[in-house]
Amino acid sequence: MASVSPSSLAALATVSPRALQLIQTLVQMNTVSHNSNLALIHFVQDELQRLGVASRITSNTDKTKANLFATLGEGKAAGIILSGHTDTVPWDGQDWTLDPLSATIRDGKLYGRGSCDMKGFIGMALAHAGDFLNSAAPFAVHLALSYDEEVGCLGVKELIADMKDAGIAPLACIVGEPTSMVPATAHKGVYRYKCCVRGKEAHSSLTPQSVNAIEMAARVIGKLRDMAEGFEASEPRYEGFDVPFSTASVGQFHGGIADNVVPRDAEFRYEFRNLPTADAISMQKEVLAFAARAQPAMQKIAPEAGFNFETICEVPAFLGSAHDAVTRLAQRLAGEDRTTLVAFGTEAGLFKSAGIPTVVCGPGSITQAHQPDEFVSLDQLARCQAFMRGLVATKTIA
Repeated sequence: MASVSPSSLAALATVSPRALQLIQTLVQMNTVSHNSNLALIHFVQDELQRLGVASRITSNTDKTKANLFATLGEGKAAGIILSGHTDTVPWDGQDWTLDPLSATIRDGKLYGRGSCDMKGFIGMALAHAGDFLNSAAPFAVHLALSYDEEVGCLGVKELIADMKDAGIAPLACIVGEPTSMVPATAHKGVYRYKCCVRGKEAHSSLTPQSVNAIEMAARVIGKLRDMAEGFEASEPRYEGFDVPFSTASVGQFHGGIADNVVPRDAEFRYEFRNLPTADAISMQKEVLAFAARAQPAMQKIAPEAGFNFETICEVPAFLGSAHDAVTRLAQRLAGEDRTTLVAFGTEAGLFKSAGIPTVVCGPGSITQAHQPDEFVSLDQLARCQAFMRGLVATKTIA
């Protein structure tokens, strides 16, 4: 175990050493999204195998990344999923004061990339695997670990499809993203797209003979800005979100090679973050229709000119309910009488779309996630530990 300062000893006394060891081991694994996560998956698979638990593994196309799904209590009625993603965001260019993979414990906090988002939850769930396995609860507990959540919730789609193919129909799902152990019942969707514009280059003194890709891209970007202003002005509010309406924004733009050359190519990326009550697919269709209307004029000058759109990710919004049985269960286990909404996206919308009642609840705060010196407090881990122990003793989610 990494070094522990004296001020951490009291908090440490309430958290299982086994859980801390597992969390530190997971944090010390570099699972940034552009890397493989197989070392972590194999580690968890081996830990479960020691308990006699088999794991279902689904992989990406080139077999460099994998999901893991395991049932603790095989043969019991449909169970509750504990869901976590194994990948983390990078730390390049961030001003860390310690090694991002050190898993250092200091001043009541466990530091490291992914400690908060979301290896603290995964490690705590794994630490209780034996307890879940031997629980008298009439339902199983399923452990679901995914890859590439941070780049668009890519892996969990394969995991859910495999689960359905196997005839596994869980009662509910708890996604352990950092909510400070307050159950969250909704978040916005995240829909990202890339638009490549092909024009026709020419000397800048001969603009009528050209199609300016940057200018045509700018027209679509202007449309996106108009839509964003429309959401802000007239979309029905969903109170509880920091921004209680849908948003649209452009995040990247590239184009042009010289001041005196009409640009042939331009590329930009944009996103919609839609309320659970709004339809992001319809938003994208509106953009496509606008571009289609602009394209004929471009092709009169250059038949090859036009727009090409590519989907980067489509992560559906999540809308649960404070009245759902899984939400009430999470409140009881977390000792909370309130619920919350979160601004960030999670895999919850995909589980809910698969027909599984879902809630988001996990240790740590999103304000620490993705930041330099990311941490999860030992107090939050202690609350998550109590949550897991309560789940072991639960007889029904009703």
